[in-house]
Amino acid sequence: MFESFSIVFTIAAFFSYINYKWLKLPTTIGLMILSLLLIIPITLSKSIFPEFYKFFCDIIVNADFKTLLLDGILSFLLFAGALHVNLAALAKEKKSIILFATLGVLISTVIVGTLTYFAAQLFDLDLLFIHALLFGALISPTDPIAVMAILKKANIAESLGIKIEGESLFNDGIGVVVFSGILIIASVTGEFNSTEIGTEIGILFLEEAVGGILYGLLIGFIGLKCMQSLNDNPQLAVMMSLAVVMGGTAGAFLMHTSAPLAMVVAGLLIGNKIHVSENKSEVQIAINSFWAILDDVFNGILFVLIGLAIHLLDFTSSYVYLGVITIIIVLLARFISVFLPYSLLKHEEDKPIKTIAILTWGGLRGGISIALALSLSDQYSGNLILHITYIIVIFSIIIQGLSIGTVAQKLYKKG
Repeated sequence: MFESFSIVFTIAAFFSYINYKWLKLPTTIGLMILSLLLIIPITLSKSIFPEFYKFFCDIIVNADFKTLLLDGILSFLLFAGALHVNLAALAKEKKSIILFATLGVLISTVIVGTLTYFAAQLFDLDLLFIHALLFGALISPTDPIAVMAILKKANIAESLGIKIEGESLFNDGIGVVVFSGILIIASVTGEFNSTEIGTEIGILFLEEAVGGILYGLLIGFIGLKCMQSLNDNPQLAVMMSLAVVMGGTAGAFLMHTSAPLAMVVAGLLIGNKIHVSENKSEVQIAINSFWAILDDVFNGILFVLIGLAIHLLDFTSSYVYLGVITIIIVLLARFISVFLPYSLLKHEEDKPIKTIAILTWGGLRGGISIALALSLSDQYSGNLILHITYIIVIFSIIIQGLSIGTVAQKLYKKG
């Protein structure tokens, strides 16, 4: 696995250089495009240099995308993102963020699942309704890592940026919990007691969501106290922050709590108490620099893997047609799942529909959706779900990601 990881990292670094020097696109989008372009010569080499082609396939397979993301990279990315979020600004938008990350995910899951189920029937594809709901759950969490840098340059209102950033930090964890709950129902065959299933899902929510938040507060508090006592040793403070993520993630798996939610809470607590973004002390500078670099490294690896792994899939015409239709379904579900919670709140904007439009188009899908799709076996229509998930993610990152800046500038400018 180390060899595969090293080669993917080298490709990510090289592509980042090309993007920085010449393409000048947002890094994640540039890496995705370059990775997809690399697939062309690799695929052509299949008949000419079969050993090279097999070697490359083995690299992608051995990298184990699902395990790498869900059990590792995701925790680092969420902690790094949470470190720089202003908790006071986040608190001002707490109602909308909570509604988007909970009610919004649930609404989107039901709409996407239901419409995808009926769409699959049009192409005679075998997709059970409960499996369609699984797809709805894994595709509903947004992943606006790629779009945040664009939005910041688009001169949008700070409150909108906080809404998108806050939602992204929490809905990954909530989405995984919803996905796990539906998976419990899908795994039951024959007759079952609805009360027992409901109890099991309730316990899962308490363990994963509530337990993850409480566990994040605990490890964040311990890490914070250790780091605050290290004003004269920034290197050790960085090591402690790394221990919070690595040890904290391992502990979350052992206790069956949500590692993503725990990392978000720990990152928010540490980042706002140490004021990482201010860069006034050696500890602040060291932590800020370290996590900024680590964030770039893991983002690069993640999006290169997303692009390179596509050649392992075998797209049929019916998969492609359904994938195109689900793009429309997911966008519609995103609009409704933002509009309904947003309509429950009071707003200062004269035309809140502009904010809803940007939140809809800026709700990118990314690695978490693909990782969850990869976790599904054929028993749960995993092959079909993985293919349409890939189509949505690629459209989301490239088309939506490249155009969201223009959309934001036209619709939502400060002042």
